[in-house]
Amino acid sequence: MAEGVALLVDGQRSRAEQRLSDVDFTIRTITDGSAGRQYAEIADRSEDARSPRGWGRVYVDLSAPLRWSVQVPHPLADRRTELLGVNVLRGAPGGVLVIAGAHRAAGKGDAADVAHRTDSVFDAICDELAERGMPAVQLHGFANDSAPEHDAIASTGSGDLARAEGRVLADALRDRGFAVCRAWTRDCPLEGRSNVQGRKAEREDAPFLHVEFSNSVRTSPSRAARAAEALRAVTGTWAVAALPPRSQ
Repeated sequence: MAEGVALLVDGQRSRAEQRLSDVDFTIRTITDGSAGRQYAEIADRSEDARSPRGWGRVYVDLSAPLRWSVQVPHPLADRRTELLGVNVLRGAPGGVLVIAGAHRAAGKGDAADVAHRTDSVFDAICDELAERGMPAVQLHGFANDSAPEHDAIASTGSGDLARAEGRVLADALRDRGFAVCRAWTRDCPLEGRSNVQGRKAEREDAPFLHVEFSNSVRTSPSRAARAAEALRAVTGTWAVAALPPRSQ
């Protein structure tokens, strides 16, 4: 699955289709009706079966060179983060959206908590993107009473390479009326220091932002739209920045 996504990201669609077909995944082109931008959707052919595999979906912008990703590790569990991810993808060209395929409480123990496991399809795909130096923002959600004084918690995960982008994001959120905890200046809850995608990004020198939004932000259409707009302050700069050359 990850190899197929990597081939598509590298512009080799025919080879990607062949590789993904080996695991019963398919690629189709879809058009965003609001902006007319086209995306490649990578999806499981067997999702109509009684027991879909829960490997997730990937959306790849076909309109511009690929420069950044937005990651949604806990769809449905972190309510409406998958919709926020879609709006972030729409906000700037050159993005890749990676959505996990199972509720984080599915299976036994933490089997489906892909933000803390390295043996998932989600993690393998995010690894491929990080190895290309592609910056990423990962979206999470928290219950209002978990951090009642905050609307958002912005962190650079285990590293600090994206500290400048974090400041830009936090300022953009503040300017739109959100109370933000900045994990690089103070202790915040839910900082994502143990997030495995963030640790991989740190090893690959790829910028990574871990952003938590309260339930009241995610479930309000107007507030969620303002949050996506604030995230565009970062993804818009990533969209025009060249990726570092890959080591051989």
